[in-house]
Amino acid sequence: MYSKTKCLLISFCFITINSFSQNTFVPDDNFEQALIDLGLDTPPLDDNVLTSNISGVTDLDIANKNILDLTGIEDFVALTNLDCSNNQLTTLNISQNINLVELYCSTNQLSSLEVINLPNLIRLWCFSNQITNLNITQNPLLISLRCEYNQLTSLDTTNNINLNVLVCEHNQINFINVSDSVSLNRFLCGNNLITNLDLSANTNLSYLSCEQNQITSLDFTNNNRLAFLICNNNALTSLDLSQNTNLTDLDCGNNMLCALNLKNGSNNNIVSMNFDFNPDLNCVIVDNENDNHTTWNPASFLNYVNSINACRDFIPVDVLENVIGTSYTLPTLTNGNYFTETNGMGTPLNTGNVISTSQTIYIYNESTCYSNESSFVVVINDEDYFIPKYFTPNNDGLNDVWQVYDRLNLVNNISIYNRHGKLIKFLPNSTLNWDGTYNGKLLNSDSYWYEIVLNTHEVLRGYFALKR
Repeated sequence: MYSKTKCLLISFCFITINSFSQNTFVPDDNFEQALIDLGLDTPPLDDNVLTSNISGVTDLDIANKNILDLTGIEDFVALTNLDCSNNQLTTLNISQNINLVELYCSTNQLSSLEVINLPNLIRLWCFSNQITNLNITQNPLLISLRCEYNQLTSLDTTNNINLNVLVCEHNQINFINVSDSVSLNRFLCGNNLITNLDLSANTNLSYLSCEQNQITSLDFTNNNRLAFLICNNNALTSLDLSQNTNLTDLDCGNNMLCALNLKNGSNNNIVSMNFDFNPDLNCVIVDNENDNHTTWNPASFLNYVNSINACRDFIPVDVLENVIGTSYTLPTLTNGNYFTETNGMGTPLNTGNVISTSQTIYIYNESTCYSNESSFVVVINDEDYFIPKYFTPNNDGLNDVWQVYDRLNLVNNISIYNRHGKLIKFLPNSTLNWDGTYNGKLLNSDSYWYEIVLNTHEVLRGYFALKR
């Protein structure tokens, strides 16, 4: 009876002692040494740590310890913050650490990372690894994700509506949808394979870096908070930042820009500006074309304008005077080509063509981005002079002046009167045209009378119309 009781007592004591002295297997000496340094274990290195010493730990910083194996981390069941970055880990099993809020495992050699069992995770930094797939659809509280310098081909953020910072640069991502991440403030996705980027829902976005992709267009109409934009080395053909009044830094160099609109009313707030290496960009729209832009790059750029329509003025085009005659031979052009209709439409005409009917002929020239044109009127008339019946001085380049064509220089002078007989303009034979103004002011649409005095003192009278 005594021996049986003694045996039971010894067994009970063994079980009790064992339960209070349960160990966690930690085979990596550098991991165990790090725990010793933190006071969570005692020498010597024996591949074991008292589980009771680590089960209540909430914060663990073991970065830069040359750790190869993190076996044992599963018993840190209360862990909320783990920093194991800058080690040599190839695997990381944190499936038991379900209370994790912050995980930093960057600069290791991880090829995969499983975080689907971490519903409380708000910050995940796993950059500079070899991760090919990252599933964050089960981390709805995530506000900061840094996964740059990995091997990701896709990234699904549709369930991460609280995401504030997203850095996924230097991967192989060809498409990313961030429209559900409405809190997104900083977004860095450069050096990927992205062709399209829709940011219309990201109204809180203030920093965007999307350089070194294949993006062809960007619309920032809804991104009123945008301050920093780095989009160089893409395939952008136009960029309109006229709605982005908070813009301070822009790099859109090395694109295919034809149009760059920076007229946002706050050009004076711009700290850094680079639109170099856009070979077809012949003008930039700004608040004030006369401001000092020498600190912008390229500093040698001079073609600043106040409206997009003014950009066409930088395309050279030949200008020919209106002519009258029995026929007209088209001369050689330096800039542009002849057409019978505006904007390079109608029938092309060539140098040396003989014009035998009255018509307006257009000279059209274009670059990759813009076009410009001039026009002139050919009046075929066997008479000695020609008096137009109307003109339209609206600065469109067509019939902007009323001009008498004097083929044989028979006209001595012309006087123009309004319908009340008041002299409006006197034209000597050296200037036989009128632009529709009186003392510098535009005259209204109306009928006007002319009196033409010939060199023979013969007087011709009649009227014509001014149409605006």
